[in-house]
Parts: sequence; C-alpha cells; structure tokens
Amino acid sequence: MKKILLVEDEPLLIDLYKEAFSEDVFDLHVATTGSEGLKAARSNPDLILLDILLPEMNGFEVLRSIKANSKTKHIPVIVLTNLGSEQTDKDKQLALSLGAIDYLVKSYHTPDELVSIVKKLLKITPQQAKDSASQKSA
Repeated sequence: MKKILLVEDEPLLIDLYKEAFSEDVFDLHVATTGSEGLKAARSNPDLILLDILLPEMNGFEVLRSIKANSKTKHIPVIVLTNLGSEQTDKDKQLALSLGAIDYLVKSYHTPDELVSIVKKLLKITPQQAKDSASQKSA
C-alpha cells in the first residue's frame, strides 16, 4: 500500500481526492495547513500532493522545508494549484527548482487523472492494484 500525503485546505477538493484515492492500493492522509503538511511529511509518505495556497505557510515554503530536511528530501512532491495564466510558468519554474517532480493545475486534471499520474510515478501496475483489492476483500 502506498502512503499519499495530500496537503490541501479546500474541503470539496479533499472529498474529491479522498474518493479518487479510495482504491486499496492507497493510504491517503490529509493535512489542511502548511505547517500540518510539514509535520505530516515526517511520517515518510511515498508521495506528497502539495497545494500552493495554504493557511499558515504556502506550498513553496513547505516544499523548501521538505527538501532542506535530510529525513524528508527524498519524498517526491507534486505541486498542485488553481492559479492559472501567466503566473503558471513562473510558479512551475519555482516549484521545479525547489525540488518538485511535477506541477499540475488542478482544473486541468480530474481527480481520477491525478490518480493515474500518481500510479505512473509510483510504478503501480493495474495487476498490483487488482491484487491489493483482492487481498483486502479476502
């Protein structure tokens, strides 16, 4: 089972992502502020989905701290945002320069598409997902 940390403060999006990541192959944990996300990153998730606009500290600050810590710097981080337009390229460059492995605009990807991206990044095959589901129901 892959542990995913979602750092997101929007309740509707949290619910949508919880539903999308409800497959047995995932163990989704949620943090709703930047500081909660930073603390939760110490539990060593397999992947972090990190929003930019967060209470207390923004996603860039969280990402910077995660990558500066020897215990968490190895964790892959995908930055998620709803910011669009000309700000996107600038923010994407910043996120990637801080160590994010990807930068996605939430409105361009459905939650199910995000799950597919995560599966690909974590190399979860359809057979592994099926095996995990059958083990859980047994």
